[in-house]
Amino acid sequence: MIVVAMTDIHGNLGRLNAIASDIAAADLVLLTGDLTHFGHREAAEDVVSAVRRYNQHLLAVPGNCDYAEVAAYLTEQGINLHARHVINNGIAFVGVGGSLPAPRPTPNEYDEEEIEAFLAQAVTDLPANTPLVLVTHQPPYDTVADLASIGRHVGSRAIRRFIGTHQPLVCFTGHIHEGRGMDTIGSTRIVNPGPLRYGGYAYAKIESGQAAIELRG
Repeated sequence: MIVVAMTDIHGNLGRLNAIASDIAAADLVLLTGDLTHFGHREAAEDVVSAVRRYNQHLLAVPGNCDYAEVAAYLTEQGINLHARHVINNGIAFVGVGGSLPAPRPTPNEYDEEEIEAFLAQAVTDLPANTPLVLVTHQPPYDTVADLASIGRHVGSRAIRRFIGTHQPLVCFTGHIHEGRGMDTIGSTRIVNPGPLRYGGYAYAKIESGQAAIELRG
């Protein structure tokens, strides 16, 4: 299974054409939040429609800079992973959107207890031993992916605990623009592709319980 993951588009689609061949070749495209830059339904529709020109197989979580109308639009389209799972090619894609409270308030924020509850809801009724891929906007705590420019780790401890318990194959994340890179928690690969508006994305081949991942762009 080929997966392409993109994050922090913030409504800027200027780099999309440059990676069109990889998007078109993917079995699934993941958008890990901040599709818009404080945008509403129309802005989200612009982003999703642009990606769908190359690939119709899409799942997403809203980011902290996406207003509630963005999440509602993703739900209407049947692609919102927030607090739910979707099984594709035998793999459960599990999602949580939004972020922890930011230094300046943003439209879609939660505390750790809410994030923990969303993750628990997302795996409700999931068949045992189903391999997982976690899709989050907020990265887990204490990884390359959550190291902010202020020199502190600002990720979610609830997401880290979930990873420690469930050991998904991969956690695709975003939010911290300067946190582009890959890390591990146990056997789980943590992948922050960096903002698509700067050209970053992740290309992953998942098969036989293993994930081979490249950061591209």
